[in-house]
Amino acid sequence: MNNEKLTYKLMKNNRGQLQNLTDHLNTVDVTNNIKFTHEEESNGAIPFLDTLITRKEDGSIQLVVYRKKTHTDQYLNFSSHHPLQHKLSVVRTLLDRCYNLVTETEDRDKEEEHVKQALGQCGYPDWTIKRVKTEILKRKNENKDKKKVKHTDRDNKSKGMVVIPYVKGLSEAVSRVFNKHRVATAMRPHQTLRNILVHPKDKQETTEKAEGCVHMMCGVDCGERAA
Repeated sequence: MNNEKLTYKLMKNNRGQLQNLTDHLNTVDVTNNIKFTHEEESNGAIPFLDTLITRKEDGSIQLVVYRKKTHTDQYLNFSSHHPLQHKLSVVRTLLDRCYNLVTETEDRDKEEEHVKQALGQCGYPDWTIKRVKTEILKRKNENKDKKKVKHTDRDNKSKGMVVIPYVKGLSEAVSRVFNKHRVATAMRPHQTLRNILVHPKDKQETTEKAEGCVHMMCGVDCGERAA
């Protein structure tokens, strides 16, 4: 039996065992609310989380960023009312994934170009990409040359963190004041679409609320109840 026939036979057996395992798992939940599925590789490739794993002829694997066909490349718009660090974190997340997951240099260059185009459609200027890319490269170089240094001076330590609502122009100034006193700041949106649009219950005026009282036994067998 040649290698091709042997490989086909092994793959066929594995597929049968995988289907049997899937069928067995689907019998565990008697309520039939949980359904298990499995996915088989196609043309030597299979998606896993955010990556597409491809088996190469030499036995090694190639990783690229995987996006579903329904992916729209819509991210936090740069003109939205959010702190700048929130928008830069979008860039940082996409570039970190590109540099840390993609294995081939050519694929990495394509992914970086795709990120630039996608963010450009969301209003991100070129300087945001360059700024984050420079920070990532700087951080990698610092990690290589990093030496462990023990800080014994308590005055250099952070004194905590505060969370403040984001108001453009004001929150940045407040953050700078806190930073002078070694207090870290985190910002959250002051108003969201959920707060504006979602109201499960109508607001009830105070005058429409009915008065009520609670009665409980006082513990003494006197026939009376305490209000």
